[in-house]
Amino acid sequence: MKRTAKAELVKWKDRPNRKPLLVTGVRQCGKTYLLKEFGGEYFPDTAYFNLEADDTLKSVFDHDFNVNRILFELGSLHRSKPIEPGKTLVILDEIQACPRAITSLKYFCEDLPELHIIGASSLFEVTVNNESISFPVGKVDRLKMSPMSFMEFAEAIGDGNFIEGITKQPLNQPLSEIYTRQMEADLKLYYVIGGMPEAVQCWINTHDLSEVEKIQDHILDDYSADFGKHAPVNDILKLRQIWDSVPIQLAKENNKFVFSHVKAGNRAKDLEDAMQWLVNAGLLIQVHLVRNPELPLSGEEDATYYKVYMSDIGLLRRKSKINYRTILMGDADFIHFKGALTENFVLTELISLGIQPSFWRSKSEAEVDFITDYEGTISPIEVKSADNTKAKSLHLFCHRYEPAQAYRFSLKNIADNMDGATKVWSIPLYCMFRLPEYIRLVWEQRS
Repeated sequence: MKRTAKAELVKWKDRPNRKPLLVTGVRQCGKTYLLKEFGGEYFPDTAYFNLEADDTLKSVFDHDFNVNRILFELGSLHRSKPIEPGKTLVILDEIQACPRAITSLKYFCEDLPELHIIGASSLFEVTVNNESISFPVGKVDRLKMSPMSFMEFAEAIGDGNFIEGITKQPLNQPLSEIYTRQMEADLKLYYVIGGMPEAVQCWINTHDLSEVEKIQDHILDDYSADFGKHAPVNDILKLRQIWDSVPIQLAKENNKFVFSHVKAGNRAKDLEDAMQWLVNAGLLIQVHLVRNPELPLSGEEDATYYKVYMSDIGLLRRKSKINYRTILMGDADFIHFKGALTENFVLTELISLGIQPSFWRSKSEAEVDFITDYEGTISPIEVKSADNTKAKSLHLFCHRYEPAQAYRFSLKNIADNMDGATKVWSIPLYCMFRLPEYIRLVWEQRS
């Protein structure tokens, strides 16, 4: 399955000032598979070591940080094959299991820059925050992976030609039915399956959604098991309570995360550490409130007021116990949570594009689902689950702040109109991958 992250790995490989690479991301999003595939395609040799699965490997980093000794023991002693800088890709998987291996990346950067070495971790931020680790600041490059985006999913299931065709269309040209019919069907399927590579591969192999759900259940069980293995003992129950409350909180009209809704009587200060653990583990994504949309948005965010989403829409659908037939065939009773599911989809698509959004709410409770300052321009984003694009809140935002462009994502075809001084684009949800192109139009028009 083609992953856009591979292009980033190739850029890293060829960079003249390359540093050791640290690849992070939620468990089972495809890091290990991609790194091994990358090594097989671009290097004569790949030396793979799992520091969590083999405790004897940790002893290699115990004595000192002499990189030549470390490579000799990893290569000639452990795998009985020497590691050759410039020819061998070294992968230290689950590097968070050995804090001294993380520190060693500094010495590989300084003493052996010709070596291609990658550390991969699913719980890196959790480990760094919970243990005293000498992190090699300024000595590593970073790459964060996410579950498969909709574009990657469509290509994986054999509809890459439709994605390619859409990319060749002018941004302001409505799509013909040959695109819209197939992309809407693929979008529904993506809502069911999500972007976990094992679940996607299961669908490709079997075309049996009940088998896909077994994979999703297994992944969700593994996540819960991580609470007991990696979280502080006092936080385990809190983690489970927060984790189980996410679908319920998303279903509320005002889906601001409220700690008292996790369990009656709970206060924010009692649960904040557990919430941060889930965010650091990549399981949950926080989107913070911005009341004053000025650049940079990060400086205007309210750290105490946020919405919470899951990192994968398929896992959210399964955890919420929404039958896949409800998504694929539609149901007149499936209304409000459909909107929450669509919001989660838009957020994960934004994350896959490298965009971490905020959301805007006025004192009168008008709300714009997402707002971003990507490429240095304020861009409000309204989300609709069907083809109804009426959005009073977006209209209010445009008239109050007059951004150059605003975006409505729905099932409606491509269109644009002026709302005061703002050009408002209507874009199909399955075309979210083109958002950076629309945003760059702002600068093209200004220049």
